[in-house]
Amino acid sequence: TYIDPSPGAFGALGHGISDPQTGKLLPAAGGTVLPAQIVAVQKGERGKPGQLQGAATALTPIGEIAKNTPCGVFGTLTQTAVPATLPVAPRGEIVTGTAKIRSTVCGTTPRDYDVTILKIYPDGAQDGRNLLLRVTDPALLTATGGIVQGMSGSPILQNGKLIGAVTHVLVDDPTTGYGIFLETMLEAAG
Repeated sequence: TYIDPSPGAFGALGHGISDPQTGKLLPAAGGTVLPAQIVAVQKGERGKPGQLQGAATALTPIGEIAKNTPCGVFGTLTQTAVPATLPVAPRGEIVTGTAKIRSTVCGTTPRDYDVTILKIYPDGAQDGRNLLLRVTDPALLTATGGIVQGMSGSPILQNGKLIGAVTHVLVDDPTTGYGIFLETMLEAAG
């Protein structure tokens, strides 16, 4: 989702990694980050969430995971190309209306897609549901059907600022999902 270039700190997902059987947050005793690419898309449809399928492109780690929290996974990157920096929008600047999500749905190159922020939820939400958004971009709707598993952590941009990350899809409507404020992720990163 974000990289702070001077210390190399990163934040990803916007939600924690949980045990699929218990739903409980997995403790992070460390882990490595590998470079990857998207190799296939299973398109989402009503009642059936789709997914992006990725594969590691090399086994040489490019970073270390230090923390798994309800608001994201955090750590340090040792090597990566840092994209152009963007300012972070405070919660109070985020408004309903047009925005973009930056996501990679094929290969390794991210692209911006149009979305609409439908609703903003209270400041205190720690469950990755600070805002409700709908995908409006025809290219993304054609490729994925909307938001699919594997898009978690896709940055949400509004008015030239980084405002948050995609976290969840609505199973009943894959064009719609939730996002977390970037400020909430930064607070969890400590």
